[in-house]
Amino acid sequence: MQTNRKADYEARLRSDIGAFHDDPLGYALYNFPWGVRGTPLEKHKGPRAWQRRRMIKMRDALRSGAVSKGEVLRHSVASGHGIGKSAFFAMIIMWAMDTAVDTRGVVTANTETQLRTKTWAELSKWHGMALTRHWTTCAATSIHSNLPKHEKTWRIDAVPWSEQNTEAFAGLHNEGKRLVLIFDEASAIADKVWEVAQGALTDKDTEIFWFAFGNATRATGRFRECFRKEKANWDHEQIDSRTVEGINLVEIQKLVDTHGEDSDIVKVRVRGVFPVLSAKQFISEKDVDAAFGRHLKPEQYEWAPKIITCDPAWSGDDPLVIGMRQGLRFQVLHTMAKNDDDVAVANIIARLEDQHLADAVFIDFGYGTGIASIGRSLGRDWRLVNFGDAGLDPGDLNMRASIWRLMRDWLKQGGSIEEDQELRDELLGIETKPRLDGKLQLESKEEMKRRGLPSPNKADSLAISFAYPVQAKPRHIDGTLAAVAHLDRYGGPSRDAEVYNPMG
Repeated sequence: MQTNRKADYEARLRSDIGAFHDDPLGYALYNFPWGVRGTPLEKHKGPRAWQRRRMIKMRDALRSGAVSKGEVLRHSVASGHGIGKSAFFAMIIMWAMDTAVDTRGVVTANTETQLRTKTWAELSKWHGMALTRHWTTCAATSIHSNLPKHEKTWRIDAVPWSEQNTEAFAGLHNEGKRLVLIFDEASAIADKVWEVAQGALTDKDTEIFWFAFGNATRATGRFRECFRKEKANWDHEQIDSRTVEGINLVEIQKLVDTHGEDSDIVKVRVRGVFPVLSAKQFISEKDVDAAFGRHLKPEQYEWAPKIITCDPAWSGDDPLVIGMRQGLRFQVLHTMAKNDDDVAVANIIARLEDQHLADAVFIDFGYGTGIASIGRSLGRDWRLVNFGDAGLDPGDLNMRASIWRLMRDWLKQGGSIEEDQELRDELLGIETKPRLDGKLQLESKEEMKRRGLPSPNKADSLAISFAYPVQAKPRHIDGTLAAVAHLDRYGGPSRDAEVYNPMG
């Protein structure tokens, strides 16, 4: 008799849980012991309000036929501390596993420690409270079905991310079934991992869920873009910790009183707002956005000398960039894939130099020595810029730090860049490196690539233009000394006597 009752209970449980295939909120309310004395949930009547909102959005999207339309259901949440992100993930993982046969998924976090001690530890706690806990095994780095022959096909794995080993994210396929991808503390997950994961989420007629949650710690990167450039593709929300039930408002208020409502520490830890400048970020988003597509009148820059720059490609996937700065105006003149034909590149630069009547040409020393050598053989007075040379100021570690510092100041003083998203991202991406002597040091291109960022070739092309002062050359057009005439027209100094300051 007892065996029959157990079988009846199990049959009913399977039937009830199966009805929540498209309803994660209904599943959570049914499967966990809300309000039951002696459990961790005895003081709770159900998921928090923001967790309910997310679950309802998931339910509505599934019921509206989003999957049949080929949509990946993307959810991004930036928040302050303590809102219950790990608990939300635990409920979603359990729902995904229990309500769809052969669900597959990957969970990653900013660090292996976060993944193991926070995200997965929370899953283990919720798994232990679930009515359905006997259906799955929650191990140290995975949760998998207990159904025979389904251990490998019905599972979600905890995988630390690595830029050098992205196979786990490239292999995100589960055609015709359900696929779950979770990025916890997503601000610190490298852009390369995001790119690989996005490229893999292509299975047709598959329920694909991608969650990217975390504190808004970085003003740049793919998580930031979920709320900006990519916001149309993500169901996004920014949550202030003070609006969430069960938060210690006294301690939060102390933080606000100490640092101020608009301080970056309160933005990140409390308000779920991205900072203007991340802790190590060198150039602020505010300054770059102000320069992005800024309109200048000709008289604001035409008087200044023209400096052509070349930043050769360092590796096969980097572009070679030729740019030109004239005072407050910078533009990219030419880009091309890595090219080891120094003669061809030198001829392109020479053509552009003649076309624009440039006053100087600066080339990055690293891979530009051959190009500059060809230029000299053509009678060109091109100058190499060695990023490793001594800085222009005692506070700069090297030439690289100096020219980027001058470029940052130029942006603040009204510099204009084209509406080029790649250049914008490169300017925002570079970070400083702390030093005991207090000198300014910037991370290298190699270090940026290890963080999953592209090589800043366009930004370096702009920075190179600040390496040395430039003597402006008079330009004759139809027998007229056009430069002097132009300056006289706008009340500027004599071009013959001018030595150009790098700050423009």
